Amino acid sequence: MIKIIIADDHPVFREGLKKILEREIDMEISGEVSSGENLLIELNESEYDLIILDIGLPGRSGIDVLADIRKINAKIPILVYSMHPEERYALRAIKAGANAYISKEAKPDILFEAIRKISTGHKYITSRIAEQLANTLDNSAPVPTHDKLSTRE
Repeated sequence: MIKIIIADDHPVFREGLKKILEREIDMEISGEVSSGENLLIELNESEYDLIILDIGLPGRSGIDVLADIRKINAKIPILVYSMHPEERYALRAIKAGANAYISKEAKPDILFEAIRKISTGHKYITSRIAEQLANTLDNSAPVPTHDKLSTRE
């Protein structure tokens, strides 16, 4: 059983995600929080197998919280699940320590597949993210302006 904690500031979204994941016999929502600070507290108090993390959290963003999570637990799989398009945040999230980045527009089957894959210690990379990664290796490809910004910017 994969024990999951959800960090998202929208209660209705968390409830819907719990309903979707309840259908899977190998997944269990063991905790939920509405902020990055509460997530860090919860991770110090309880054991989880996987984190589903939103970027748009109150206070500090999910990307900022990722670095702190990695200080607490370098190996826990983290799936960033966001309404923001992959083009804007996926590479930044993966560089910050995420094991997967999924858009909230993705179908539930993609979410299930990503959770199962990262829970075994692997990364889950969509074809769009793979293309972005390949483009970062190609020095002749134009770099989007937002990719030149630091995480803080």
